This record gives sequence, structure tokens and C-alpha cells, in this order.
Amino acid sequence: MGTTKIWAIKDSLSRVLDYASNPKKTVYTDLQKVLHYAEQGSKTVSDEETCFVTGVNCNAETAFDEILSVQRRFGKTGGNVAYHAYQSFKTGEVSREECHRIGVELAKKMWGDEYQVLVATHLDTQTLHNHFVVNAVNMWNGKKFNCNEGVYWRFRSLSDQLCAEHHLTVIKNPQGKTPRSIYFAEKNGEPTKFNLMRQAIDYAVDHALNFKEFKSILSDQGYVVNLNENRTYWTIRSVNSKKSVRMIRLGEEYGNQEIQRRIYEKSDRSAWQRNREYYAEQKEMRYFQPRRFVFRGSFKKAKKHTGIYALYLHYCYLLGKLPRYHRRQPLSPEMREAWRHLDRLSNQVRLISKHELHSLDDVSGFINETDSSIKEVTDVRQKIYNKLRRCTDDDRRTELMQKRDDCTTLLKQLRKEKRIAQTIIDDNPKIKENIRIETQARNRAYGLDTKQKYHTRSYER
Repeated sequence: MGTTKIWAIKDSLSRVLDYASNPKKTVYTDLQKVLHYAEQGSKTVSDEETCFVTGVNCNAETAFDEILSVQRRFGKTGGNVAYHAYQSFKTGEVSREECHRIGVELAKKMWGDEYQVLVATHLDTQTLHNHFVVNAVNMWNGKKFNCNEGVYWRFRSLSDQLCAEHHLTVIKNPQGKTPRSIYFAEKNGEPTKFNLMRQAIDYAVDHALNFKEFKSILSDQGYVVNLNENRTYWTIRSVNSKKSVRMIRLGEEYGNQEIQRRIYEKSDRSAWQRNREYYAEQKEMRYFQPRRFVFRGSFKKAKKHTGIYALYLHYCYLLGKLPRYHRRQPLSPEMREAWRHLDRLSNQVRLISKHELHSLDDVSGFINETDSSIKEVTDVRQKIYNKLRRCTDDDRRTELMQKRDDCTTLLKQLRKEKRIAQTIIDDNPKIKENIRIETQARNRAYGLDTKQKYHTRSYER
């Protein structure tokens, strides 16, 4: 299974060549052990290094000089100096040698004998992948390589053909690119939208004895599923969302047939026991009674938090972050996903408390004041720079440099606080929506009637 991408390089040809042919990424990982063994005086081994770097229409060791000479010959050293592409394979599906061999074949089929290409196979991750650095200038007629959308589709088509010839899997229905932040969050097991769906499905499969209970358990976790037999792909969505997600997007083990197989395989005694424990737990939750506390004093005289600070306190309580001694897990998927942004939330709360911001109007005013402060400090720093250019006294120069550094530190702090203040305005609608969703989820879980429902106060905007 090969995934591909290609993009233009405008800044530096040497940078991308150095990255692609970096020995730390292309040399066998065991090479360090061999070199350490060779350093021992009583033993000697061959100093040959096994690298996976090949030049197509150029020499791998002198690729930079050869590519640059072609560009200078035709007077085309500006604009897009090169194109960078990659081809990645499914983890564990190809060997290192086969991965590099497929990459060289792809480069020859794609660019033939007209363009110089450096092919490098990176071995620093479990997912083997090839990098291609292509000279943007034709080595015979000096024409620039036209990298349009059709070129990408041809690149991907040739890659799929080679994968099929080498009996590797080919992606039939490619999905869109996952955002970088989501990709690494899922890789680290953080509670993203898709990870929470996987956990909910796994939990439902583990406790359900049939599809009816499977849907019921997912419903209790805040999800709606469509298991229509006439659908090619089953779907799942949050009860508060309008957009469904095909389960197959969550992984091969979440396809229709795989889920059926997993549910049928769970029909043993242990599954029956887990099923009974689950429904006993749900029954106990239905009969939950809110605890009653006696408050000695007057609510009228008690200090109350208002405005967005009260909103954030309530939000932290529903997230389970407050109080510290009693951790609880949010019920709605939206609130569980919000755990990924606790650092962002903490920065916002600290800023609100530090500057006593009571409403969004106060936040907007704080942003305007910060802009003015940034402009003043920038002007002061510029004057210091002007004095430094004319200063010849070493002691005076040291003093000016210290003032310059103080201004730079202050500017960093002001700009950081401005960014945090802007996130407060941006996140406010989402926070209120998450509070509403979590309150509804708690009411459903505890089976509370209208008289017992959690009271959600209206906060000052």
C-alpha cells in the first residue's frame, strides 16, 4: 500500500537534498553497533556503509553539484528549484531493499531520462518510505517541470501499478489527508474524535451479545449508529453531530464484517458476565440520587463568581478537572475530546484571573490595550536599535543591549497574552455548546426528570 505526495521547493536545493540523503535516516540502524565494534583495537570489520540512496540520471554523491550545473547552464536558478515527493508503504509490508527498489523504478517511469532525481529510502521509522528530489529543470532542453494536478495523479497511478506488480495492497478509496495535529494526537492515543469512537465501539463489542445491545450500549455512550444491511459501510456519529463517519475509516477491524465477527466471537460465558455487569451498572446509575449538603450561612452574603470566570469554573467541573480530589470522566464525547485542550484551557483561566476579565467585552478591551502596549514597546526597541548603530562606548553598548533584550522579552509576553485572549473569544461559543451537551448527557444517564435536572445558569456575555 503506497501513499504519495509531491510539492515544490523554492527556498534551498541543498537543504532538501541534505534532508533526503541524511545518513541517520538512510543507513541501517544496526550500523552504529558495527562502527562501535570496529573502534575496538583488537577487532576489525569492513568499513563499508550500506545506504539506500540512488541517483537517477545523476550521481548520488554529487547530486547537488550536477543539478546546480544544469540550472546554471540554462540560467534557471530561481523560482521552483526542485520538487520533493514521497512514497510511503504500510508498516511491515515491504523490506528495506524492496522499498528502495520500487522507489527507483517509480522515479525512472515517472521522470525517465529527462530529469535528475535523487531517491532516498528513510529507515528511521517503522513505516518505510521513499523521498524523491527532482530537478525542476530538464537536463536536455532546459524546460521547467510543469507540476500540475495531472502530474500528481500520474505519480500516484504509477505507484499503484508498481505496488500491484509487487503484490502489495493498493488503496482503492483514498481518504483525505488527516490534519497534522490530529494525526499525532491519534498516534499518541489522545482522546480525539476518532479515538473516542474506536473506544466506544470496542467497549460495545466487548459487552454486547447481539446488534440490538450493541446499538444500545453505543447510545448510552452518546453515539448513533446506522447498521442497515443495505449500506455498503456502516456509520457512526455523535448524538449531537449531524455528520456521520464510516466505521471503516476507523480501521480495518471496524468494517461491517469485522464487527459482526467480533460480536459473534464474544458470545461466551465471559461475555455474558460482562453483559450482566454492564446492565447492573446502568441500573444503579438510573437510581442515582444527588447528594444533599447543608450550608451554614447566607447565600446572599456568600462571594459569587460571575461572568466568563464562572463559566470556566463550571466547564472545568464538568470536565472533571475540578475539584482536584474528585476526578470524574465526562459523559459526552465532545467533552471527553476537550481533554486534549486542557493546557489551552488552563492558560485562558490564568489570564482571566490575572487581569480580572469579567466579560467578552473586557477581553476585547484587553486585546486593544495589548496592541497599544506592543506598539509602544516596539517603538522603544527600534529607538534602542538606532542608538546601538551609532554607539561606540562599550559600557553604553552593553547597557543598550540589555534594554533591547528586556523589550524583546516583554514583547514575547504581550504577544502571548494577546494570542490567549483571542482564543478566549474564539472558544467561548464551543465551551457553551459543550456545557449544554454535557448537561443533557448527565440528565439522560441519571434519568432525571424536569424537577431534578441540573440547573445551568446563564453567564454574562
